[in-house]
Amino acid sequence: MQMETSSRSSAVAVAVAIILGIIVTLGWRVLNWVWFRPKKLERFLRKQGIAGNPYRFFHGDLKQSVEMIKQARSQPFDFSQPLALRVAPFLLQTLNHYGKNSFIWIGPAPRVNITNPEHIKEVFAKINEFQRVKMNPQFQVLAPGLASYEGHKWAKHRKIINPAFHLEKLKLMLPLFHECCIEMIEKWKKLISSMESCELDVWPYLQDLSRDCISRAAFGSNHEQGQRVFQLLDELAILIFQGAQSVYIPGWRFVPTKVNRRIKEIDIEIQTSLKRMINKRENRMKAGEAPLDDLLGLLIESNLKQTKERLSIQDVIDECKLFYFAGQETTSSLLVWTIILLSKYPHWQAQAREEVLQVFGGKRPQFDGLNRLKVTLLTWYDTFSNGL
Repeated sequence: MQMETSSRSSAVAVAVAIILGIIVTLGWRVLNWVWFRPKKLERFLRKQGIAGNPYRFFHGDLKQSVEMIKQARSQPFDFSQPLALRVAPFLLQTLNHYGKNSFIWIGPAPRVNITNPEHIKEVFAKINEFQRVKMNPQFQVLAPGLASYEGHKWAKHRKIINPAFHLEKLKLMLPLFHECCIEMIEKWKKLISSMESCELDVWPYLQDLSRDCISRAAFGSNHEQGQRVFQLLDELAILIFQGAQSVYIPGWRFVPTKVNRRIKEIDIEIQTSLKRMINKRENRMKAGEAPLDDLLGLLIESNLKQTKERLSIQDVIDECKLFYFAGQETTSSLLVWTIILLSKYPHWQAQAREEVLQVFGGKRPQFDGLNRLKVTLLTWYDTFSNGL
């Protein structure tokens, strides 16, 4: 009886010791993550002559940065001020205060600002030495694929994807882009003709234009399904960027909050929709039907030609999500900013219009003619640099 009691006591003592060991280990890791490691990195950076704000527990500079962005965007846009004051006010403040060799804190992680062209060149030249920062797992849901890979996996994906973006292949998509533009212009004409004066918010139209172009270029006749993917990605981006305004806690995405559940639901619907289109296209191509000249067809064709390593269905889905997300927001933002700046500099607008009419007249733009639009290219560079 005494032996049983003694063995039970020993077992309890061992269990308590294990639990205490786990708690101490986890506690040390958390403390190291939120305090000791950031302070060590801060000392290391300052020794190298790189300046920045002192580390603030857990949040770093994130709270201040978010507040400055909210404040800047609550005010009307002022063309007399640098664009960076509205887009990245905290970063501009850091560069002005600490100089070009500076760093900021994204939670417990420091981010060094690289502004010297030679340093930037060195980073790109030594890509294997300067590893990418590990992406927040939530952002991987939004933009997976080639942009987040390293080493052999990056090389494999790039080799298979690259043929789909060859210049000669992209030339074939010009009629699609032209058709999308014409449809948008026709909508504007109807609005203008229906009233004496019309103030038009071009931003949503340019968003729809970029989405429509990518949907048709990516999925051809299935572009309507592609539009649904865009709608879901829009909602997904809003949810994830809202979460990015606070420090990401490892494992938090698995907590079944309302936002996390919705993110999972959206991702499942996107994956299901893309998988259905990919499987259908693969089956047609394996049956001997000619591949379509859209990005999905070119990507699958390039993948099927590989004899050693091929992309899985999940890999193809991830690459489709990436060029969806990366393509539409950047393109529409650039278009609307270009229109804003052309309205501010009417002399460049007049020269660009005259050149387009000289090169193309009233005919459909051809790819070869785009290279002859010298003034238009200079217009874009001039207006963009003046805007900055």
